[in-house]
Amino acid sequence: MKLILLGAPGAGKGTQAEILCDKLGIPTISTGNILRAAVKEGTPMGLKAKAFMDAGALVPDEVIVGIVKERLTQPDCANGFILDGMPRTIAQGEALEQMGVEIDKVINLVVSDEEITKRMSGRRVCGSCGASYHIVNKRPAVEGKCDRCGGELTIRKDDEPATVLDRLKAYHEQTEPLVEFYRQRGKLVEAPDQGSIEANTAYVLKLLEA
Repeated sequence: MKLILLGAPGAGKGTQAEILCDKLGIPTISTGNILRAAVKEGTPMGLKAKAFMDAGALVPDEVIVGIVKERLTQPDCANGFILDGMPRTIAQGEALEQMGVEIDKVINLVVSDEEITKRMSGRRVCGSCGASYHIVNKRPAVEGKCDRCGGELTIRKDDEPATVLDRLKAYHEQTEPLVEFYRQRGKLVEAPDQGSIEANTAYVLKLLEA
């Protein structure tokens, strides 16, 4: 099963990808995580990406496509994968096709801008291992500490209110056209917000069986 998760920033792509990864036994390829790892390691590609991320702008296609292409050649992707955060533009969608990457289904997580703004202000991320939490929906066992590694939980610059508005604007302008792009290819399935993480997962799994 080769899947793409689409949706605005904060729509729950990362959370659903993590759950689907366990249930389907295929890896999640999160461009956010790959990029953050590159930034942390200070690789040339990471430094290039960092300048854009700090400004709240989207990282250019050639940087993203290069990173993803590398990752898909690894053995754990042989039986499928879940792409989270890529493609972000029509150009990236076309680049995937040109690379010969076959996609089975594209799941579009549909959430209102208002709900997204509310969600993102509550997000927390572990500074050490990158695990994500939420002060309402996915609380850590110990306030401010990661369940996995005990690391400190912080608010990503990406989740600050002014940056959220910029990211939503960029999403509507650059990423939303992919909904139509994949609808025309007969790959798109829509998953409206069901009100909870569990209900959303159940809905998505039902879509995948169809």
